[in-house]
Amino acid sequence: MNELLAAIPPFLPVAIAAVLAVVLPRHAGHAVGMLAALFVLGQSLVMPATTPATVQFLGFETVPIFVDQFTRLYGVVIGFLAAAAVAYSWGSDAARAQTGFALAYVSSTLGMVFAGDWLTLVFFWELMAVTSTLLVWHYGGEAVRAGYRYAIAHGIGGTLLLGAVTLHYAQVGSFLFEASTGIAGSLGTLPSVAALPALLAALGIGVNCAFIGLHTWLPDTYPRPHVAASVFLSVFTTKTAVYAMYRAFPEGGLWLAYLGGAMAVYGVFFALLQYDPRRLLSYHIQAQVGYMLAGIGLASLGGDLGNFAVAGGMAHAFNNVLYKSLLFMAVGVVIYRTGINDIRKLGGLWKVMPVTFVVYVIGAASITAVPGFTGFISKGMVIDAAHEVSNVPLFLGEDLLWWLLIVGGVGTFMSFIKLGWYIFFHNAPEIRPKDSTVGQTVGMVAVAGLCVYFGIFYGSLFELLPFAETWDTSPYSTGHLIEGFALLVAGFVGFFTLKGPLARISHLPDMERVINPAVFYTGRGFVWGVTELWAAVDRLVMDAAATLKQVGTHPEAAVRRVAGISEGEDVYLRADIGRSVIFLTLLTAAALAALML
Repeated sequence: MNELLAAIPPFLPVAIAAVLAVVLPRHAGHAVGMLAALFVLGQSLVMPATTPATVQFLGFETVPIFVDQFTRLYGVVIGFLAAAAVAYSWGSDAARAQTGFALAYVSSTLGMVFAGDWLTLVFFWELMAVTSTLLVWHYGGEAVRAGYRYAIAHGIGGTLLLGAVTLHYAQVGSFLFEASTGIAGSLGTLPSVAALPALLAALGIGVNCAFIGLHTWLPDTYPRPHVAASVFLSVFTTKTAVYAMYRAFPEGGLWLAYLGGAMAVYGVFFALLQYDPRRLLSYHIQAQVGYMLAGIGLASLGGDLGNFAVAGGMAHAFNNVLYKSLLFMAVGVVIYRTGINDIRKLGGLWKVMPVTFVVYVIGAASITAVPGFTGFISKGMVIDAAHEVSNVPLFLGEDLLWWLLIVGGVGTFMSFIKLGWYIFFHNAPEIRPKDSTVGQTVGMVAVAGLCVYFGIFYGSLFELLPFAETWDTSPYSTGHLIEGFALLVAGFVGFFTLKGPLARISHLPDMERVINPAVFYTGRGFVWGVTELWAAVDRLVMDAAATLKQVGTHPEAAVRRVAGISEGEDVYLRADIGRSVIFLTLLTAAALAALML
């Protein structure tokens, strides 16, 4: 039975459900989507990790279904979250087409995660970009322009990754993961040509990871579409990019760890300035991905400690899919019921929206790593590994990386105190919206339940993680608990102390104020340059063709005009005839060259 399940590509049932969601009646289509996602969940739990079977595709060896602890971990959480998100979509009045696009996006995500070679991975990587763009565009309005910018960003990232994979094949001679340890080349050998595949892979995957400077698509896009679409978008693209980063750099690198630490601080800083709830959450995607990349980068520590760091980064990706989607669901209910996207216009909603308030608290406690919730387990693993780094020692003997992760943790507490304070407490309620619908409640309660379950019964999470047999840890040690509560206190004090100053600098621009116009005008300039160059070549060719035609039909008149010979003078007696013939020959050669261009 397990072998039969292993023969079914996990993306296939969801792809079929995507089509059926569009053509079937709305209730039936959403039900089929949920069942397909739950099938993938069950399939991921029981599929055996066997030797991958290769198939020929475009003349190359590929592995369309690859199962190990990493793919199993992602398959479980993608299947579960997709089912909950479909239920949420049904309860949020999402159109059939929107749910179809969302399921197509999930299908391409599964195809990418279960790929066992770079060629298959890139194919589904690009398909993810297409399906997620369609999901954004479907809502119309402001989502259309944001979707174009989103498509451009991911088009650039996909092109860079494709270049990396092509150069990787040229060096290794195979697309299979097993043919080499990660992507060919090493960033430590820059600026050599051999390092180019690794550099292109880091940048191409870095777009989807929202590296600083490559991140502007994230807060620009995710607040724009339908609230149910944002739930899907918020968890798949960035988390699968973390997975791809591990496949490209399984041995890690401190460059990646420190970049992750910088992302944790950068993301929370700009999150603290936001009053659009989904934009705030979008910046926290960048910050949380920073913790994941720090864990993967710390694989460079080697041995059991490196494996522990990688497991922590992957556990944080798993947990982030849960609590980040839960937070988008909670604020989505508020937007769905009130139509308000500015948290300053809300307040006091905990009394009239108790279900939404409770699940928000669970999501916020998870992302801020409060003991007893799932984020506490995975974030603690990454920070534990960071304790062992001492390349740039600072205060208390701790390294810069550890301090970046701690500052990011304090900022995370401050952000979600702010978000919860403005939505649920700071004013008496001027509106009395209804609470979540049945479908929204089912989706939120299911995800919230796992956020609590894995926070308490963390052994179940460890069973899903890679390398679990190589380390032993106690998440609820005295040191971990003191660290967690210290972050909590610092977050409360920090928010209520800095609430006023943060409000005064809330209009501080991000890089998008420069990057978006630069991309627009550079693109327009490129199009103008290519168009004008083509027009100039076209004019030259047409003029040359006209001259050649005149020479062929009236050669004597052409020679007279070029040589300046009058009508009454014998053209063949002029000494300039040689110069004229040479000129016409050169003109003909130039015209032929222009035609060849």
